Amino acid sequence: MESLAPRHNSAFSGYERLKHDIIRGVFKPGEKLLMSGLKERYDLGVGPLREALSQLVAEHLVVVISQKGYRVASMSLQELQDIYDARANLEAMIVGLAIERGDDAWEAQVVAQSHTLSKVMDVQTREKVLDVWDMRHKAFHSAIAAGCGSKHLLQVRTYLFDQAERYRHLWLTQTVFSEEALEIKRKEHAALVEAILARDTERATTMMRNHLMSPVPIILEVMQREGLGKAVSLVTAS
Repeated sequence: MESLAPRHNSAFSGYERLKHDIIRGVFKPGEKLLMSGLKERYDLGVGPLREALSQLVAEHLVVVISQKGYRVASMSLQELQDIYDARANLEAMIVGLAIERGDDAWEAQVVAQSHTLSKVMDVQTREKVLDVWDMRHKAFHSAIAAGCGSKHLLQVRTYLFDQAERYRHLWLTQTVFSEEALEIKRKEHAALVEAILARDTERATTMMRNHLMSPVPIILEVMQREGLGKAVSLVTAS
């Protein structure tokens, strides 16, 4: 069994690194993933890379080409709309359940994560700023969702979040480097926390739905500018 451990660890490392690069746009939608290039970039053998690619196929980030190779999955405006609409409605339902079921400890965790998010530390590089803010933003929303007390809803939430990652990254790059955009998000988060602490379900669910849909026009603009999807009519929350 010990001899299998390095192979497993290599595959996991390759999976995490390749997934990160796909999400961050190092490999573009539709780009062919050549094994020779992947071996050189990640310093991994064919076996671990195939395991990593198979996992990414299961997550719809990579597609198989006639059983002979792999490409980065395409992105589309239709998928953008579908994922974000599903996420917004699910998160709205979850925050409603969390308000109904959450206790004082849950409230305290939401407040703590909100405070941490509002004070992103000074860091040296743009990449680090993006990573820190994104990590704290995820922790804030996860703290809210945790109050619903349903592991199955949280699993569906995680799945939808993973499906949205490439689209979210386009939004993040337009947001975390703009003080004006960050200030808008700070105000949205503060208002959401206020509604949650007031146990105002109707206000919190409406705010959450609108909050989750607000990145769509920004992502749409970036996708059209970079030619990442065919133009379709999108319906967003007002």
